[in-house]
Amino acid sequence: MKETNPSPETSDEMQQKEQFPMPEIPRSASPVPSLTSLHATPGRGPYGDSRYRGNCSGLLIKDLLMYFQPRSVLDPMQGGGTCRDVCRELDIPYTGHDLKSGFNAMNPECFCNLPKFDFVWMHPPYWNMVRYSDDIRCLSNASSVRSWEMRMRHVIRNCASVMSPRGHMAILIGDGKHNGRYLALPFRVLHAAALEGLWLAAPEIIRFSHGATSSRKVYSSKLIPRLHDVCFVLERDRQRSH
Repeated sequence: MKETNPSPETSDEMQQKEQFPMPEIPRSASPVPSLTSLHATPGRGPYGDSRYRGNCSGLLIKDLLMYFQPRSVLDPMQGGGTCRDVCRELDIPYTGHDLKSGFNAMNPECFCNLPKFDFVWMHPPYWNMVRYSDDIRCLSNASSVRSWEMRMRHVIRNCASVMSPRGHMAILIGDGKHNGRYLALPFRVLHAAALEGLWLAAPEIIRFSHGATSSRKVYSSKLIPRLHDVCFVLERDRQRSH
């Protein structure tokens, strides 16, 4: 994997740290000392197509790949290509697929001829938010949030089937409301992963949603704005049978 040096802090980043100090980071042998359970780096980096709805920053992906140093990466829902571009920069072999090119991550047959991967990155479509197409196989078109959760379990199972023995799976997920009720999508994802024999390999990472479209909206009602999404880094649960 190609080594890269951290980008120097901009004046805006330094000012932000002065205004909102982050907790002190303990020293460790981590190859990415700045990677903690709070990922607050603004910007998105030169990764992926920023015009693609729901596209996320590549900065967290980069930090995770530099930390785990995988020999190969799979993104079964590559969307705007953010993970692809990060892997290209780090010189990590990458395989990316998407429903729009015929790859249905819910179908185990689509994984039959894939090799094993050290790292799987996934930023799945949320339920009932951005509709990417009229394809009924798309997660965003599930008939209910329970159906979305069941579909996610199938996707997680299929991705786990092509993880190497010491592989990791990272899932970035936000949340929303439907009919005034929070959907709790991160909790549903973690539950689905646990049912498939996966568990946390690191603390859940709170990623600040810099530049989110919802941040520019004006609401007439009282609410606590959600300014983050959650990234779960998972591995096989080696204590499941104990």
